[in-house]
Amino acid sequence: MFADPLSQTYDVIVVGSGATGGWAAKRLSEAGIRVALLEAGREVSPKEFTEHMPTFKLKYRNMSPEIVKTRPIQKQCYACMEYNYDWFVNDLENPYSTPKDKPFTWQRLRILGGRTLVWGRQSYRMSDLDFKAYSHDGYGQDWPVSYKDIAPFYDIVEDYVGISGAAEGNAALPDGRFLPPMAMTCGEMLFRDRVKQKLGHTITIGRTAMLTRNHNGRLACHYCGPCERGCITFSYFSSPFTTVKDALKTGNCTLITNAVVAHINLEKGENRAAGVTFIDRLTHRTKEIKAKAVILCAQALESTRILLNTPAREGTMGLGNSSGLLGKGLMDHCTGAAASGDLMGFHEAPSLNGPTRANGIYVIRFRNTIDSPRHARFIRGYGYQGSAGPQFDFNAEGFGGGYKQAVVAGTYGISVGAFGECLARDDNFVSIDPELKDAWGIPALHISMTQGDNEKAMMEDAASAGAEMLEAAGAKNIRVHSALAEPGMAIHELGIARMGNDAKRSVTDQWTQLHDVPNVFAMDGACFVSSACQNPTLTMMAIAVRGCDHLIQRFKRNEI
Repeated sequence: MFADPLSQTYDVIVVGSGATGGWAAKRLSEAGIRVALLEAGREVSPKEFTEHMPTFKLKYRNMSPEIVKTRPIQKQCYACMEYNYDWFVNDLENPYSTPKDKPFTWQRLRILGGRTLVWGRQSYRMSDLDFKAYSHDGYGQDWPVSYKDIAPFYDIVEDYVGISGAAEGNAALPDGRFLPPMAMTCGEMLFRDRVKQKLGHTITIGRTAMLTRNHNGRLACHYCGPCERGCITFSYFSSPFTTVKDALKTGNCTLITNAVVAHINLEKGENRAAGVTFIDRLTHRTKEIKAKAVILCAQALESTRILLNTPAREGTMGLGNSSGLLGKGLMDHCTGAAASGDLMGFHEAPSLNGPTRANGIYVIRFRNTIDSPRHARFIRGYGYQGSAGPQFDFNAEGFGGGYKQAVVAGTYGISVGAFGECLARDDNFVSIDPELKDAWGIPALHISMTQGDNEKAMMEDAASAGAEMLEAAGAKNIRVHSALAEPGMAIHELGIARMGNDAKRSVTDQWTQLHDVPNVFAMDGACFVSSACQNPTLTMMAIAVRGCDHLIQRFKRNEI
């Protein structure tokens, strides 16, 4: 008979099983540390994957009314569809509030692996232009770590995950340890070469957590396309079939699913964590689990919600909040700037039959770098993701057979969309709504965020610069969009338990430990000091590995 997993005291509780939680469970359990991995959702099976299922096999042809009814917010995510919508949270059960004039879209999953099942997989290192941005332009704070501190952990993550990409030698985007890059299309190569020649900007193939050759027991990508519906060959990185699988294989990790964590429990009379309280998602029963340390990897907003819902001995609102900064400085990359057009001289016809490359090109940041002058209207910078290739022309003129022929003849399109850095501002914050609760009785978040003048100016410049690059490549019929997207649309929430050396100006230290509580860690995007403009998941994983390696040493010294 198996012992009740809640009857013992673990070394570490890891809350969340996604990109960072999977790494924490793997790193610690492989070092002999006993881990309880708590996931608010259920397990996932490859039998659920539908990347090869045609739309006509769906009951509602991908227009299910259930999505509109139960997931009005989640359906804003490109990846939420009839194929997989039950991976995403039910918005009716998982509410949050915002000011009426400050909408925010919180797109999230509750399933083993979380958003690693549907993420875009773009994986970029940050440089000291990012880690030491304050020293460059005087805004905000420097990170308490440098690129040199994080680089060895980038190596560890990249070697394990498998990142395909190409080295460029550009200081704004450090090169990594890459698998062979995916190929650019002919139009993308033309775009790359002409933009480099005329404007000096560097365009590379996207650096993506997708295998281009067999790696660590996983098979190379077979270019079927819709990765957000799963991958039977595990060619893209998702934690259930990599880090979590490895953690469970050690015998030192106990997985507890359907565990919706409400708050952290403190030792009686001490400012130390004793474990967590969670609600069983299915039975709604309240349960407790004990451990010597607690690591929050639930995703920045959810981890901060747990801390804010934990009564603190120091008399502040939330655990680890003696600085008053817990929940403040919310960031999400600003998006919305885009340029698109048609490239002439390419006669390749569009096809529905693939292969489909689930990747694109990346334009490396060129504004406000070490080698470029400071822009007059904004600080920090942006990069672009994009693609070029044949596409059906549904805007073609005509009727009947002539229209059909024009649609199939298609156009050779090119487009780029910007991701810009969002500045950390304390008036962008989260707090606990005094009245709203979720379906399990846990107080819900109130999210208050806007994009500021700096982000607005950045996106206006990005739209103009995008058009300039397309013109340099010889594109015609150029269309430009510069309006800011709603906060949350980048799905890169960061920075509400920022790290720093000064406990009065930060919430966590360089190892992601709360300054106020020696055995609680916020090891996901909550600890970010600034957002940079790169997709953050690779950096999150590297920071988690670094924090766990430090924690392992503390266990060896009996400091936990």
